[in-house]
Amino acid sequence: MQFRQQALSKLQSPEELDLPVGFARPQGRLVLAVTVVVVAAAAFWAFTGTVSSRLSASGILTRAEGSYLLQSPYAGQVTGVLAREGQLLAPGAPLLQISTDRGERTVRVVAGGRVTTLVARTGAVVTTGADVATVEKVTNPDEPLVAMLYVPGGSGGEIPVGAAVDLSVQSVPREKFGVLRGRVQSVGRAPQTPAQIGGFLGDARLAAQFARQGNPVAVLVRLERSPAARSGYRWSSADGPPYAVDSTTPVTGAVHLADERPVDWLLP
Repeated sequence: MQFRQQALSKLQSPEELDLPVGFARPQGRLVLAVTVVVVAAAAFWAFTGTVSSRLSASGILTRAEGSYLLQSPYAGQVTGVLAREGQLLAPGAPLLQISTDRGERTVRVVAGGRVTTLVARTGAVVTTGADVATVEKVTNPDEPLVAMLYVPGGSGGEIPVGAAVDLSVQSVPREKFGVLRGRVQSVGRAPQTPAQIGGFLGDARLAAQFARQGNPVAVLVRLERSPAARSGYRWSSADGPPYAVDSTTPVTGAVHLADERPVDWLLP
């Protein structure tokens, strides 16, 4: 009853029009101004801004023609290793000397290139068809590197040729030297089987790793050159690492896809 009487007495009293009107305090006006600015900025970005999406994929630095796995055509004991890892060999150059039941035989490289992995050692016994070396197909040691990325099969169609790519190189500390810059040069038309990947890389283990989530699409990335950098390639940092990067180095690539509008507006 007490509250009702107070309400009735307030209704019966005349309006207090002669009292001054109280305005908002300075703090309140500041909060209102900030709110208006934030809302206006958000509305402007919603109409004009874009969102850059990325696609991440693992891969490896290599040469454009890839590598091949050299296998021994003979069975016997290795009596001599005639080349070393990193050496550039001409087509048909001798690699191993093997003692067989029919005498000494020479294992030669099929195509010219650089020996990246030498499996056979002096004294080792090999069988016919045994893996003895991996040879990278390159005739010029100054031939530039490329990055081969393997993306999930369903994502290959989203990647445009010419898209920018940031490559994190396993042997280079990213927090110190940044990422390697590149551009998509080509995108495979169809997913590749582990056998196809292994045939290009000359490494069945890597092929199984890249295909563990299904047959991927191969994306060839051309590395951007920089004569001023020690490595010869452009990095997100000023100069990049003070040493050269080599082929067969694992990388993780972030492909910049086409920018998208954050909001699709439907106008009447």
